[in-house]
Amino acid sequence: MKRLFNNNLSKILIIFTILYLLKYVLPQSFMLEVIILSIYTMGCSFLIGRVGFVSFGQPAYLAIGAYGTAFYLYYFGTNPFVAILVGILLGLIINIITGAFFIRLNSSYYTLCNQAFCVVNFFIFQKALVKYTHGDNGLWFLSRIDPTPVIDLSRTEGVFIFAFLVAVGVWLLFNYLMNHSVFGATCLCVKCNEEKLRFLGYNVFNIKWLAFIIANTITSLAGALYSLYFGFVSAGITAPSKAIEPVAISMLGGAGTLFGPLVGSFIFIGLKDIASQVISYWELLVGLMLIIVMLAGEKGIVGSLEGFLSKLINKHGNNEGLQATNIEGEVGSE
Repeated sequence: MKRLFNNNLSKILIIFTILYLLKYVLPQSFMLEVIILSIYTMGCSFLIGRVGFVSFGQPAYLAIGAYGTAFYLYYFGTNPFVAILVGILLGLIINIITGAFFIRLNSSYYTLCNQAFCVVNFFIFQKALVKYTHGDNGLWFLSRIDPTPVIDLSRTEGVFIFAFLVAVGVWLLFNYLMNHSVFGATCLCVKCNEEKLRFLGYNVFNIKWLAFIIANTITSLAGALYSLYFGFVSAGITAPSKAIEPVAISMLGGAGTLFGPLVGSFIFIGLKDIASQVISYWELLVGLMLIIVMLAGEKGIVGSLEGFLSKLINKHGNNEGLQATNIEGEVGSE
């Protein structure tokens, strides 16, 4: 049991199996939103917990992927796989360019510039490119999505399966980056002691740049999935008022943890769908829960639970080892 708990691959397999089975208990639309939101939040969580970058510009990177997919399906083609690829590539290009400038900034300057980038993108999609984006009216292209073989992305069931497989791939990628790669270790060093990392001869600029590109391209991937699922994109997706959501979800679940974005997204969507039917300001519950979690240990729900379970399992394992030693001693004395 201890070995299973310490094996992240086993945990990914178990958690995503449970996640898939939950679609037979909970509404499929609910589970699909949780999956896509968790992919969206993963990039933000990685930047906060592993690199030390708090970004309030994530809606901008989400919108870039969403509009890349939407433009292709609305103006050029009907293949959803190509549309997703266009959204990812557009996000990758923008992230390479913007990252080269933003990562030169530290602390609050980085946060504020990303917030400004979000505002600028909102203006561009709502006003400057209104001829092509249709502003708040948005682009409707659900009827233009062609059926695809094996996984039919023109149907909600197909989108769910595809998003689920993408999420598994994203979690395997970040499991490798955070737990099994030199790059992941250097990212954590950037957060803890950047000067020492530079003294050891590492190129800190390239490390932060690559982390920025990977995290925000994953965010653009989530935008492409959002666009495909709803068959609609409007300027509201990049509204500055939504900038706090991925940061709050990351902190609630546990920033920098492997499963924090998944747990945080599940709670966020759950409160949004359930609590909003009772009270208008359901975000108040999210805020109160976030305060409680932060006061409890600043590790988020997953970080706190992992610490508790690890101690519990280690204690159980030590007790079993002690019992085995006593039995062996009794047998030897006989």
